[in-house]
Amino acid sequence: MTLADSHVRLDNDTLRLVVGEETRLRVPLHHLSAVVCFGPVSVSVPLMHRLADDGIALVLLEGGGRFKARLEGPTSGNVLLRRSQHETGVDQEFTLNLARRLVAGKLRNQRHVLLRGAREAREEAERNALVRIAQSIAANQRALPAAAGLDAVRGLEGEAARGYFTALNLLVKADLRSQFALDGRSRRPPRDRMNALLSFLYSMWMNDCRSACEAAGLDPQVGYLHALRPGRAALALDLLEEFRPLADRLALTLVNRLQLDTNSFVEREGGAVLLAEHARKSVVVAYQERKRDEILHPLLSEKVPLGLVPLVQARLLARHIRGEENEYRPFALR
Repeated sequence: MTLADSHVRLDNDTLRLVVGEETRLRVPLHHLSAVVCFGPVSVSVPLMHRLADDGIALVLLEGGGRFKARLEGPTSGNVLLRRSQHETGVDQEFTLNLARRLVAGKLRNQRHVLLRGAREAREEAERNALVRIAQSIAANQRALPAAAGLDAVRGLEGEAARGYFTALNLLVKADLRSQFALDGRSRRPPRDRMNALLSFLYSMWMNDCRSACEAAGLDPQVGYLHALRPGRAALALDLLEEFRPLADRLALTLVNRLQLDTNSFVEREGGAVLLAEHARKSVVVAYQERKRDEILHPLLSEKVPLGLVPLVQARLLARHIRGEENEYRPFALR
């Protein structure tokens, strides 16, 4: 069976997934917050209408995870919050300060990933290399308060990213590195297996961040760190930054535990590398399981499922935009 044989239909108050002639899944609609389809999955028109009526988003992604379209009902949310968002979006000082905070959160979590890897490294040379790159990222983080504009903030982020993605190679088991070598960050299309896996995971996190922005009453199109472009969910991309290292950590787990291998990827003409159909299912399952893990939120000081953290952060971001909090505090890995 292929994705072209997959059909999602409405069955009374239940979503039914049919593959070929066989029903594979039934889920009550009230259990769903969104329906995400990877590749050429057929969706019935009655189901589309019901999802829109019930406020359940339907998201269409390409097989590799790239966003294609989103169907949702009427726009909801607090119009006063969105007005504040539009006003602060053109306030250069507010935008710059928030962009610094967003990048600082990302760099802190990147350092956490590398330092954790350094503690688990078996070779002293690799441990020292990971610590050295983590220290370099820390220097970029310390330089953020003095960054005079968005370009300077993005420059520090980019400089940190170059060292970070080089270091990720050292977190892959030695006997797997030749198969999962990461030659910098490449996308549209990914040029190696690890980039293909990261792009797929980032797409899923991105969809959750966009849903979180909308649930908090924010306009996902109006961002601060990411430039505004037609059709670009800039605020969702802003929120995504602090969660990218979580996607990186899951990618490393899937590779190091041999849940994915070279047969999990396909190479297309022109050098593009994508996850194979059967592997996408494995990654989605692992991602959903990871989202159920409870973590201690550093600001709330209580345990919450990881899958709810983007919503928590979106609400904290909304409080900052409304002026109820002096600064936004990104999620910090522990």
